[in-house]
Amino acid sequence: MSDIESDMEVVDAPADPKEKSSTAQTRKSHLPWIEKYRPTKFEEIVGNEDTLQRLSYFAQAGNVPNIIIAGPPGVGKTTTILCLARILLGPAFKDAVLELNASNERGIDVVRNQIKMFAQQKVTLPAGRHKIVILDEADSMTDGAQQALRRTMEIYSHSTRFALACNNSEKIVEPIQSRCAMLRYSQLSDAQILAKVMDICEKENASHTKEGLEAIVFTAQGDMRQALNNLQSTVNGFGHVDEKNVFKVCDEPHPILVKEMLQNCVSGDIDAAYKILAHLWKLGYAAEDLIQNIFRVCKTMDTIGEFLMLEFLKEIGLTHMKIIEGLGTLLQLSSLLARLCQVSENIET
Repeated sequence: MSDIESDMEVVDAPADPKEKSSTAQTRKSHLPWIEKYRPTKFEEIVGNEDTLQRLSYFAQAGNVPNIIIAGPPGVGKTTTILCLARILLGPAFKDAVLELNASNERGIDVVRNQIKMFAQQKVTLPAGRHKIVILDEADSMTDGAQQALRRTMEIYSHSTRFALACNNSEKIVEPIQSRCAMLRYSQLSDAQILAKVMDICEKENASHTKEGLEAIVFTAQGDMRQALNNLQSTVNGFGHVDEKNVFKVCDEPHPILVKEMLQNCVSGDIDAAYKILAHLWKLGYAAEDLIQNIFRVCKTMDTIGEFLMLEFLKEIGLTHMKIIEGLGTLLQLSSLLARLCQVSENIET
């Protein structure tokens, strides 16, 4: 009996807390950085300070209206709603929040059944608090589902609040827009993304150069999620973040080559400009990738005058429109270079 008792004691003995913490740390180290460093408080969210201040007032007051947050991808729309829900609901967060995004089936049946059943559920919450339904990428919901949702929003307004996140608020039907407070998020600035990327590099002890971080910011284009994904891919792939490694991972036309090509157009050297374009084309880049990078580089060129830059951007925009319509050929891009050279010569004369 003593042997059995001792065996039972070994089985029932609690796990070592050090082992638990090391397991949790290992699990966290394998997380994507966009989840590992996802903000949990308003103070940690980067950018859009004025809108966040309004939401913090809502959180303090407790009685939050239905809200729509509209803005480009990777600026913190969903994270903001989750932070607001955590502040309002505290320990009841798991029971009192229903989150649906574009990966879920969100037709009219889901609104009539799943969302309606959640709104009817009784959950014990502090006074003045409500259940929250989070609809991520709400602009991809069908018109029928949105029409069914507006009635649900009215009927259960005493117990449930709706928070919608979308890229394009025009795709949300007018009746829902009129029932919600509209908050618009702007694209993050390069400085804001750079500060966050540098902070994460310090926390992860990632080897990096100044040019490497600038390349991360250039490829992100105001999207924090893209910046962190590119940073993690570069660190995991090469162990060092420099310009060369970043563009290998992101596989974009190198901005230095694009800048040199545009500089040749400014000086009217069509042969040198075409040589670079042909080289980039042979590397396998699509016409849309090339035209987007030409546009981004042209915007940031400080070696040409403002009037010439605007004329260049006009020609680039017209070519981009033709490429989107399906004319993505080398001839189309060559025609752009010829027109840029011509514009430059006309301005000089």
